[in-house]
Amino acid sequence: MKKIIISEDDFQKFREFFYRKVGISFENDKRYFVDKRLIERIELTGANDFRDYFIMLRFEASGQELQQLINVMTINETYFFREEYQFKCLVNSILDEITRNKKDTSPIRIWCVPSSSGEEAYSIAIYLLEHWPGMTKWDVEIISSDIDSVMIERAQRGHYSSRSVQYLPATLLTKYFKPSGDGYQICEDLRSSIEFTCVNLMDSVEMRAYRKFDVIFCRNLLIYFDDLSRRLAAETFFDALNPNGFVCLGYSESMSRISSLFRVRKFPEAIVYQKPGVDL
Repeated sequence: MKKIIISEDDFQKFREFFYRKVGISFENDKRYFVDKRLIERIELTGANDFRDYFIMLRFEASGQELQQLINVMTINETYFFREEYQFKCLVNSILDEITRNKKDTSPIRIWCVPSSSGEEAYSIAIYLLEHWPGMTKWDVEIISSDIDSVMIERAQRGHYSSRSVQYLPATLLTKYFKPSGDGYQICEDLRSSIEFTCVNLMDSVEMRAYRKFDVIFCRNLLIYFDDLSRRLAAETFFDALNPNGFVCLGYSESMSRISSLFRVRKFPEAIVYQKPGVDL
């Protein structure tokens, strides 16, 4: 079999294409990572070389190969109760403020993006059930989205390794999971309570369907974007939120350095970012 080589020119063409499609720009220090996965996809599709593969990738009507490529190029690593302090902020501060200012009885809507394999969305559901008294009075909708279709399928299955659940208290592991093979299966009630969707945050057409959220969790995604992609993501979140809605970012991320659309809110448990609206 002919050995496939990714040239510097090939790498630059692919990097620009992937950035336009996804908003993630691979730097030169990721060259080995990108080349390895590109070569794998070229071989699996039967293309002769990068040129043939790239032509097919750009003009394939179904977009199936682009989705496969996105799946192998994006990094997904998380676990239950990651950065738990924000869940505490959600149940102790954010939701009480949201419900105080709600003008109707419509559900509280929470959006997790990226979903990865579902640990964050399920963690939020568990935290609400265990710690927020408002669950007896309010309907809550949790939507969890990712660009990686394989991750969405894994999230919907709800089967997790011991590593994924290692920080869950034993009582909650027993309450919401059952042993299954070499891991744990989350209970059916939780699986059916969350809507998982595959979506590209940089696709303005797809994003039109994501509106009227009260809280958005977007943690440890923007660190992979450049300044322009971060600003576009901030604008997407702004449009997706209700007035006075909140965005929770990762520990090392700051909306203040990205966009002036949001105001900083400092709660006892965490710093979050709020879309301006009706005076509180």
